[in-house]
Amino acid sequence: MKKIRVLFVCLGNICRSPAAEGVLIHQIRQAGLTDRIEVDSAGTGTWHLGKSADPRMLNASAKRGIHLPSICRQITKEDFCEFDWIIPMDADNLKNVTEIRPENATAALVPMKDFIKSREVAGIPDPYFGGPEGFELVLDLLNEGCKNLLQNICEKRGLV
Repeated sequence: MKKIRVLFVCLGNICRSPAAEGVLIHQIRQAGLTDRIEVDSAGTGTWHLGKSADPRMLNASAKRGIHLPSICRQITKEDFCEFDWIIPMDADNLKNVTEIRPENATAALVPMKDFIKSREVAGIPDPYFGGPEGFELVLDLLNEGCKNLLQNICEKRGLV
C-alpha cells in the first residue's frame, strides 16, 4: 500500500515546519503507523538550505523527547504531486505556496491553523526573533495540530 505523505511548509524551514515534522513523526511512531505515513518539511525561502533546525527549536523539542531530523530544503513544484498533504504554517506561507502550485497539483493544501481546535489562531507564529517561550508555544500548537491532522488522515484512510 502507498504511504500517505505529508509536507509541512514555513518560511525558512528551520523552526516551525521541522518542528511539525518531528512532532508528527513522534505521534506516528506512538500510533504504530510508521509504515503507513511519511513526513517531510520545506521552506518557501532559501536562506538556510542544507542546515538543521534552529538550535533553540532543537533544544525545546528535545526537552519533550521529540527528534527533529529535518535538513532545510525549499518546496518544489514536484512536491504538489508527490505529497498527499501540504500544510503551510501561516497565511504568508499559504500565499507563497499557492502562487507556485502547479495546475496538475494533487496534494490537499490545508493551513495548519485549521487543525488547531482549542483556540483561535491566525497561524503558527514564527518564534525566530523571540525568546524561548515562543518555541514552547509553537510546540504546544503543533502538538495539538498534528494530533488532529493525524486523526483526520486516519479517519479518511481507514487507519483507525
